[in-house]
Amino acid sequence: MTQKYVWFITGTSSGLGSSLLHEALSAGHSVVATTRKPAPLQAELDSKYDLGTLKRVLVLKLDVTDPEDVKAAFAKATEKFGRVDIVVNNAGYAIVAEVEAAPLEGAHAQFDVMFWGPVHISKEAMRIFREVNPAGEGGAIFNISSSGGYNAQPNLAYYNAAKFALEGFTESLRAESAPEWNIQATIIEPGGFNTEWRGGNLTILPQLPAYDNPKFPSSQWRSMFDKIPFIGDRARAAKAFLILAEKRKELPLRIQFGSDSLAVVRHTAKKTISDSEKWAAVSHSTNMEGIDPEEYTKNLLVALGS
Repeated sequence: MTQKYVWFITGTSSGLGSSLLHEALSAGHSVVATTRKPAPLQAELDSKYDLGTLKRVLVLKLDVTDPEDVKAAFAKATEKFGRVDIVVNNAGYAIVAEVEAAPLEGAHAQFDVMFWGPVHISKEAMRIFREVNPAGEGGAIFNISSSGGYNAQPNLAYYNAAKFALEGFTESLRAESAPEWNIQATIIEPGGFNTEWRGGNLTILPQLPAYDNPKFPSSQWRSMFDKIPFIGDRARAAKAFLILAEKRKELPLRIQFGSDSLAVVRHTAKKTISDSEKWAAVSHSTNMEGIDPEEYTKNLLVALGS
């Protein structure tokens, strides 16, 4: 029998978060569904599910940028369900603008939601997994990044930067977790999905005049942005999350959702390796005198457990 979990999901009013909420409930799991506007979501759930199912969901208003609000949400979650097993940091949005054109307050706001929000939630989740859940059962954190968290594109610099930061944070969080805690942190990198990302969760600012040239990358990207087909199916992505939950103790650091994301990540990784090989001599030239690069590299990889 498939194990049932308590999920804590941010950004459940729309997009991947909404699909995951409904998929998890339909599969018999319990869900803490957090959102900025709980009333419409609660009304939607009340109209869709019976009383038995509604007992397995807790809708909470949550400001992910407020650490105290995050702690209070987890306290309510554990008060109702006794534990939290899987946390999904999904809330996010984007501003399309050239680096020079994007207002700094907007850039800071994106980091507050998409980087510091998951930081606050992950820190509290770690404590819950260790101190509240039954000893040794641990838990899992799925941090939603993007193919843009591995390969940055024009006009999304601050969105990309927040996702890059989230990936670095998740990698470190995963590395420092003691094995006996059974806590897993995994980066999910979706490609383009049929969600509200290009609608209400995306703000496109006017182009800076200096970039207004059809030959410039910024203009080329803007002209094709709305024409790129999004191939991801969010209902299938929700099912993928449930599959990952069942395999949470053996997950890799990164998983791509969508053939587009997989292609982008593979291409970028191969390009990084190719560049490193081409410029290896320059890299080695900065070593202290007397260092044998091959011997040092071999010892380093052994120390890192590679």
